[in-house]
Amino acid sequence: MSIIERALAKAKQQDRAAVEEAEGLAHRPEAPAPEEGAPAGVRDSSASPADSSAPDVVGAGLAAKRVAVEPAFAGEPAPTEPVPAAQAGEDGHVAGRIAPPPTEQVLAAAAVEPGVRPDVSADAPAGLAAGTGAEALVAPLLRVEDLRCAFDVSRPFLNRLLEGEPRRWLKAVDGVSFEIPRGQTFALVGESGCGKSTVARLIVGLHEPSAGRIVFDGRDVAEVRGSAARQKLRRRFQMIFQDPYASLNPRWRVERIIAEPIRVFGLERDVAKIRARVAELLIQVGLSPADGAKYPHEFSGGQRQRICIARALANRPEFLVCDEPTSALDVSVQAQILNLMRDLQDALGLTYLFISHDLAVVRHMANRVGVMYLGRIVEIADSHTLFAHPRHPYTRMLLATIPSLAMRGQRAELVRGEVPNPITPPPGCSFHPRCPLATDRCRSEAPLLRALEGGQQLACHAVEEGREDE
Repeated sequence: MSIIERALAKAKQQDRAAVEEAEGLAHRPEAPAPEEGAPAGVRDSSASPADSSAPDVVGAGLAAKRVAVEPAFAGEPAPTEPVPAAQAGEDGHVAGRIAPPPTEQVLAAAAVEPGVRPDVSADAPAGLAAGTGAEALVAPLLRVEDLRCAFDVSRPFLNRLLEGEPRRWLKAVDGVSFEIPRGQTFALVGESGCGKSTVARLIVGLHEPSAGRIVFDGRDVAEVRGSAARQKLRRRFQMIFQDPYASLNPRWRVERIIAEPIRVFGLERDVAKIRARVAELLIQVGLSPADGAKYPHEFSGGQRQRICIARALANRPEFLVCDEPTSALDVSVQAQILNLMRDLQDALGLTYLFISHDLAVVRHMANRVGVMYLGRIVEIADSHTLFAHPRHPYTRMLLATIPSLAMRGQRAELVRGEVPNPITPPPGCSFHPRCPLATDRCRSEAPLLRALEGGQQLACHAVEEGREDE
């Protein structure tokens, strides 16, 4: 073996070790069952971390990813991507965040009958203990447990070899847990880049989660096997994208765009029935059946978003992921679209995951709100409680940005600083560089999301220590 070959072999070995240790992520070979003490729902990677032929996760297009790997519902990690997993400490918590429930509890939760919520012990994560009274007796339609997604943003292997750089990981989602009861709206809010849209794409299967579980109507979507079963599950939810024009095919007429889910899922075969269904959907969203013969560029922004909503309703879903559906629209059109979505929810019994950075819109739409910061949820509460009595310093700063006549003449507490780099996040609480209540404990120890009275959940040392009013 030549000197160059030995140097390459040594570099690959060091690179493989760096993958396991860098950024707190660990890769383990795929096994038929999780090891004792490992977090439930964590899927291991079978890919070689040092494979220089692995595609760049960030640069790879969505179409190429669909060809290269099975969707997330197949429950298998991408064969060409290293999928970071999470490591649990001795106390069961994962790197200072919510730990997933024990395997026995997960299996018991999956075995309950639909419509009946399993019992949650006091040791369960705070994200699973939400809901009181009658809501606690009904299983949520969607439950997300300790969801994580990390993207490999390293430079090419040869560059890292020559310059001695380790691999770099971007933790877009870092231990997110929440649940959405049937027929309600759960909103995710936060600044740009906090991971809201990544959570949405993980849920609908456009991205592969690195760890965690997505349970839809009592079934873990990663454990759904077989093409027919996955197709049946996919039909039950849809997504409304942020940019209505970019999500519509400019070469297709509106009738063909709306009819596509009907044909893909095989809901109708007869052409006349498909056209009748398209006309019904156009009327339902406030358009004319004659608009089906037009192209997307012939409509205004609000009308294009109505077309997107009609397409999302074409396969009669139960759950809609709305990724900032009104951010590209002016205020008057926003009100029309939001009222349309509320009316459709009441008429069809839909469940929404509503993602937005506009807190006024969230207050109008959501039953329950989760506040995200740098890939983590820092506060969850009912909409009325969150807007009337916010407790986390970051939530207070966000609400202070809403224009209000009551604050006229008063000095508002605006959000200070910038969001840290998610590739190199600060230690401890990720908000401590911008928090006015930060202490040495905040700079060294990441807070856990804990359940408080009234169903509110919070991750803040200052509130835990009673310093929130300082």
